[in-house]
Amino acid sequence: MQPTLFIVGTGPGDPDLLTIKAFNTLKNCPVIVAPKGSPSGNSTALSIVQQALDVSAKEIHETYFPMKKIELDKEAHPEITAAWTAAANKVLNLLDSGKNVAFPTLGDPAIYSTGYYLYDTIMSLRPEMHVKFISGISAMSSCSASTSTPVCLGDDMLAVVPATFCEEKIKKALAEFDAIVLMKVHRVMDRICRILEETGLTKNAIYVEKAGMHDQRIITDLSKIPENPHYFSTIIIRKRGTAPTLPLH
Repeated sequence: MQPTLFIVGTGPGDPDLLTIKAFNTLKNCPVIVAPKGSPSGNSTALSIVQQALDVSAKEIHETYFPMKKIELDKEAHPEITAAWTAAANKVLNLLDSGKNVAFPTLGDPAIYSTGYYLYDTIMSLRPEMHVKFISGISAMSSCSASTSTPVCLGDDMLAVVPATFCEEKIKKALAEFDAIVLMKVHRVMDRICRILEETGLTKNAIYVEKAGMHDQRIITDLSKIPENPHYFSTIIIRKRGTAPTLPLH
């Protein structure tokens, strides 16, 4: 059989949220190629996998994906395309050696994932290659469960927006949608808190950090900027229904 690349969603951070299918796929692949956001750092997705299963006997490669903005209607920065090409060639070399490869990616591969950039690059180079996606639990789903707050209900219209977008785009989403999920909030919390105040939505927002983990943090009062926000942070805003409250655990 032709070797296959498996792009695997690892969930939002809690290793217990790795699906059975993801677990079995990662367990059965002899090679893991994991993305990391800085050249000298470690892969966050790989760290989740390492908490869930023993990878000591596997061949592991960590590859750098620059954390730069990507606008689909514009050409990507040369550093980004170079990184995608380097990662794709690494994976192709491993597949050509007859090995199945797993590529773990945070959350679900369908939502702002490096996995699809790798997939598109591989398809542009070798469209005959076998690639399969294994879906994962999204950050917004985990945050919803941790707070007993729905993401959307009934006839709600939902927007999922990276908080690093320009202020105009964020305000547009807040104005036009009933439910808004802000992702990647940790570096721009001061700006997001200010926008929520300006739009009158502070009381409609709930901040969730490290959802489902033993040290998760949930904040319903965003009139003050949370201290030291973690990378695993999401804000859910609901304009209809009751205001978010802390769950009774």
